[in-house]
Amino acid sequence: MTPLLLVPGLGCTARLYAPQVAVLADVAETHIVDHGSHASIAEIAAAALASAPPTFALAGLSMGGYVAFEMMRQAPERITRLALLDTMARPDSPAILERRHRHLSLIADGHYPEVIEALLPVLVHPDRLHDEALVAVIREMADDTAAERFARQMRAIMGRADSRPTLAAIRCPTLVLVGAEDALTPPDLAREMHEAIAGSRLVVVPDCGHLSTIERPEAVTAVLRAWLAG
Repeated sequence: MTPLLLVPGLGCTARLYAPQVAVLADVAETHIVDHGSHASIAEIAAAALASAPPTFALAGLSMGGYVAFEMMRQAPERITRLALLDTMARPDSPAILERRHRHLSLIADGHYPEVIEALLPVLVHPDRLHDEALVAVIREMADDTAAERFARQMRAIMGRADSRPTLAAIRCPTLVLVGAEDALTPPDLAREMHEAIAGSRLVVVPDCGHLSTIERPEAVTAVLRAWLAG
């Protein structure tokens, strides 16, 4: 049984990976990383490594990918394979940083629910915005995260390292997966990572936005099963 660490995205909980945990239970012993109790990506990564098995497979979506990159820098010898889901190696652009600062100000003023509603259009494929069950899961994850934890996660993201210089050092079997219509970390950024990581596999999931694990769970789970099988 392969130990598999799963790192959620910003404002997400273990529910982000619920479809995968259930279906992959025959091949993977899954552990969800706590990514909201520390002030920086480096601290989140160090805490995850401290409680992780000696060696493990590692997958992260969005913010989870930023944590995964840092875990690779801190302990590459412990990570047997890597999956980068709907994420990017680049730091935030000035425009993204400005938006994050604006959202932090709104959260500080008590407008956390409004921030989540403003983010919904870029979290899923446009056609899924009227999928009440999917949107309910996203809102529930945000509610469970709560404003203070969400803000701490966002500040950690804003202070993360540029991971592009370390991509070429990744030697373990690596999957790069992205939704074809991901508006936050689009396919061109996935290709940038794929081209820099020798031997990596790139998968673009059709009709899918940013939260691929819950938007297209069957497709993503099938790809992850093949990745785990090597």
